[in-house]
Amino acid sequence: MNIPNSLTIIRILLIPCYVGLLVYERFDQALIVLIVAGITDALDGAIARITNQHTKLGAVLDPLADKLLLASGFVTLSLIHLIPSWVAILVVSRDLILMLGTVVAHVTDSHVDITPTFLGKGTTLFQLSYIVMVIFLSSHDFNPAVMPPLLLCMVSFTLLSGLHYLYRGYRHTSATNS
Repeated sequence: MNIPNSLTIIRILLIPCYVGLLVYERFDQALIVLIVAGITDALDGAIARITNQHTKLGAVLDPLADKLLLASGFVTLSLIHLIPSWVAILVVSRDLILMLGTVVAHVTDSHVDITPTFLGKGTTLFQLSYIVMVIFLSSHDFNPAVMPPLLLCMVSFTLLSGLHYLYRGYRHTSATNS
């Protein structure tokens, strides 16, 4: 196994630790684990590009690790009542629908463009920013007044990117079936 894939697996293995720290309200340590996971994400991508170590396993594991890390954060923060449940439902549902679409495309041998878009990258940025802010503010004096603008941006990007990816998949499958 190459170094980038090993780093991705480390990121996946950090998830239970991250969730446990959130559950036990060890927010500073959870934030550190989240930052370490982010560093492994940056490193695995950089090393894979520099050393040309792109693998099929890495192409699947890397985005899966990112989705698992974000989804577990949203679900856990919802379960400990730091974010509204509907936010976790929205984020997890979007990701599950997109993953299901990708699996269906793979099983039916349909080629669907899954390259990240501006909206998809913006969604990841806003989701990660939201989680980091909630965790950071929870370890200090939480001020909910600063969260609605970030929440609105995150929810908007999540919805728009989900709809955009669905549209791209629908457009492609409609074009190939014509």
